[in-house]
Amino acid sequence: MDLTLTPADLDRLAALFRRFADMECPEEPLYEALCRLVADDLALLDLLAGASPEQQRPNLWLAAVHDRLLAGVAHPLAAYYPSCGGHRAPDDALAGCLRDFVAQHAAELRDCMRTHTTQTNEIGRCAVLWPALHAVVVRSGTTRLALLDVGTSAGLNLGVDVYRYDAADTRRGVPLLPCTWHGPLRAPAAPTPQIVQRCGIDPAPVAVDDAVAVRWLRACLWPSDAARAERFEQAVQIARDRRWPVREIADCTAAIEPWLAALPAGVQPVIFNSWVLTYFERPALQRHIETVTDLVRRTGAMWLSAEASTLTIGPVELPAPRPELPKAQSVWTLCHRVDGEPRFEALARSHGHGRWAEWLAR
Repeated sequence: MDLTLTPADLDRLAALFRRFADMECPEEPLYEALCRLVADDLALLDLLAGASPEQQRPNLWLAAVHDRLLAGVAHPLAAYYPSCGGHRAPDDALAGCLRDFVAQHAAELRDCMRTHTTQTNEIGRCAVLWPALHAVVVRSGTTRLALLDVGTSAGLNLGVDVYRYDAADTRRGVPLLPCTWHGPLRAPAAPTPQIVQRCGIDPAPVAVDDAVAVRWLRACLWPSDAARAERFEQAVQIARDRRWPVREIADCTAAIEPWLAALPAGVQPVIFNSWVLTYFERPALQRHIETVTDLVRRTGAMWLSAEASTLTIGPVELPAPRPELPKAQSVWTLCHRVDGEPRFEALARSHGHGRWAEWLAR
């Protein structure tokens, strides 16, 4: 067997796939089964050899396979994917079916993993972003906000003030983002934020008019989550209609200060990222944290970061996890200036896609 990755790299990836199966896939049996199969097969793991180190993850592998199927490739593997019209549950035949699919499409899969990046652009997180912006209003004393989405992908989260969060809101064609809140605390009932200026930046943004690029975003969704897919399609259509500014910026960290300098007077800048920093290499991550923290200190901008609980942007105190909630969580941290210095505050923690949340800030 000719392998490109080193034994150490293969062992690392196998552990990542097993952890992903354990921690991230309780609601997606197909992906749990696929991750365990990949973890035990060196040739399947080696498909990731061409991806950059920070992108060598199960998400990218799974999305590459899903994208080929969404493109219309005819193969029995599609029978396991509800997003492709399949209804077959994972079974003993899945392993052979997967290996046959990979054998037929190995070159395309390797190229896809080499040239693409994981971009979920999950609008379900807006169910937590919206109350977090209410908290920004309370702490800043103004409802007028300017929102910068760093790592914006297609810019779908820029529509946070457009989406529905209450089933009583019956606007047609607007995604409803339900979220189950746990614990005794709730977000502040502040005046409604007014996003007077918004912008998304990304090294490789996705154009919502590019059908192939949008298919890739669709491939990054879980194949059995029909409600999530429907919300995604609605959000893409809204983004096509609204034309929110999304810019291709090679160095997003360096672009933040010029954006701040160009804002009109009387607005509260909010720098936002969600499940983006996890893909930064360590030196770039450290630079980003130091740069944005310094901008908070010097300009009064607020930084709202929603990342995995293992990735912290500053010192925060978190209560013990609620035992009834899954271990895989996002932590929503707000960095804002208090008495001239940055203060880090844990606002909430949530499901990675915003299905449930727990408000933490008092």
